Amino acid sequence: MKLNIALLAGDGIGPEVIDQAVKVSDAVAKKFNHEINWRPALTGAAAIDAVGEPYPDETHEICASSDAVLFGAIGHPRFDNDPSAKVRPEQGLLKMRKKLGLFANVRPTFTFPSLLDKSPLKRERIEGTDLVFLRELTGGIYFGEKGRRDEGETAFDNCVYTRAEVQRLAKKGFELAMTRGKKLCCVDKANVLETSRLWRETVQAMEKEYPEVEVSYEFVDAVAMRLVQWPNSYDVLITENLFGDILTDEASVISGSMGLMPSASLGSNIGLFEPIHGSYPQATGLNIANPMATVLSAAMMFENFGLQEEGKAIRDAVNSALNKGIVTEDLADGGKAFGTNEVGDWLSQNI
Repeated sequence: MKLNIALLAGDGIGPEVIDQAVKVSDAVAKKFNHEINWRPALTGAAAIDAVGEPYPDETHEICASSDAVLFGAIGHPRFDNDPSAKVRPEQGLLKMRKKLGLFANVRPTFTFPSLLDKSPLKRERIEGTDLVFLRELTGGIYFGEKGRRDEGETAFDNCVYTRAEVQRLAKKGFELAMTRGKKLCCVDKANVLETSRLWRETVQAMEKEYPEVEVSYEFVDAVAMRLVQWPNSYDVLITENLFGDILTDEASVISGSMGLMPSASLGSNIGLFEPIHGSYPQATGLNIANPMATVLSAAMMFENFGLQEEGKAIRDAVNSALNKGIVTEDLADGGKAFGTNEVGDWLSQNI
């Protein structure tokens, strides 16, 4: 197979972890006789510095004409610390999701046997955890009307959803549940929010189309509690943009490090694959960032093409590295820590 992959390294540690995912992907391509044409493009603060726009038209054209997008991270402290900044790296991410139609963010949370004791949660609480969040990605409060009034003394952010937006996300959730444990949890705040009541009634109406799926409805605050008490009670969870953003970061620590969890953002035509962590600017250039999440995102990319063996080869290499202690400082726990590049080299050489 010949694959054209847009490569958006972004900011901070993004370029460093992306380099490792490229090494590993190239090793897989060589092993299974595929050809990858990498198509680099600018986004985030790097794009603002170069052309004044966090998601330039040229970048969009490259992404839209590729088979998939492999993405690093965006963000820079100089924008975070300037509330008056009119152009921000994160605007590029939102624009990219909207223009590419990436409405479903798929975030798995699973454990690694060799790392069970590195989680902040007790082994007996997390053992066997294997859940997936589907977060709606192009609607809700992040995309609603926002602004200031009363001479800047009052701020507002509107949360808006259409039934069609809920249906297309829920459909993916039901379909995913059918391939897994046939359990689906709709996460909302229907006791308070009208948008959540729309979510709940829409999903309830879809239940009859998937009679084999056991559906539950839980308030977001209850799910936040249960994720750290009984995470292995969940299978597939669907939720709106803001709730999903918060809950998936909470769930990520179950594995022991945010540097371990991959994700995919899917639409009708193209998929974007990225680690769930941010740009971690404090670690930029220090060769200490954990590349595993980005590498596992590449595994999700291959699997999305139907190349299951290729994805498994990457996952097996990651598991082998973790078992052998080939890890960066966030997982070294006082033992030998390997650099970002060393981990990438080891993974690619052992595929």
